[in-house]
Amino acid sequence: MFEKVNPSHPDKVADRIAGALVDLAYAREHDPRIAVEVLIGHGVCHIIAETSVHITDEEAAAVVHRIAGERILSDYIEVPQDAHLADNQTDGVHCGDNGIFKGMPVTEEQNRLTDIARFLYGVYGCDGKYILDGDRLIICQSNAETAHLLETYPEAEVNPLGDWTGGTDVDSGATNRKLGSDMADSVTGGGLHGKDLSKADVSVNIYAWLKAQETDRPVELVCAIGDDSLDGRPYAEIVETARKYIESLGGFEKFAEWGLLR
Repeated sequence: MFEKVNPSHPDKVADRIAGALVDLAYAREHDPRIAVEVLIGHGVCHIIAETSVHITDEEAAAVVHRIAGERILSDYIEVPQDAHLADNQTDGVHCGDNGIFKGMPVTEEQNRLTDIARFLYGVYGCDGKYILDGDRLIICQSNAETAHLLETYPEAEVNPLGDWTGGTDVDSGATNRKLGSDMADSVTGGGLHGKDLSKADVSVNIYAWLKAQETDRPVELVCAIGDDSLDGRPYAEIVETARKYIESLGGFEKFAEWGLLR
């Protein structure tokens, strides 16, 4: 049983906006400290950023308009990171948070539904949510005729409430609210998106995920803020593994589109 949403789902729009702001911070510093929360819906996007790198209101608005549309009003609040948290990184790369992490190998069912989601998004480019539970396939695809979808997926349950428009006028979106879609059976105590690489929620989740796919076995990790090592490796090495992965995708915004399960 698995649920997948596409990059135009309101929650993923919020994740993408947060990721784009993190990309801005990394364009200015090699190792910025930033954490972004986004709430968007019904014509308004609220953003709070704790950051070591200044992002202007105009830059934040430009990101919102590019991803969510020109008519969205943006409300951007920027504050510095807590001094105690900032001090944790002054003499080197240390674990930036407490956390529990479980990376799980991807199943055939999860890959199949991800392929369906990516195909439909490529065709329609609009808000969509999809569920696969054994042989039961549920497709909710906005801006698509149900009859046309049934021609491709005749055994699916398609748009149970009828054809719909989707987007942030239908539903609100918030960062890190679709972690099940992004991580499948993997588990985390935090959120993947809108944070710099020092945060365990980003780097350790990526590391555990990659190791689970490589070994085809569950990977369970625990860390405390300030830890210098994890899983027998320097924490700085965990961060660099995550950095290479994010760079291979094209940045944090691209990472936010589909999460770890792509």
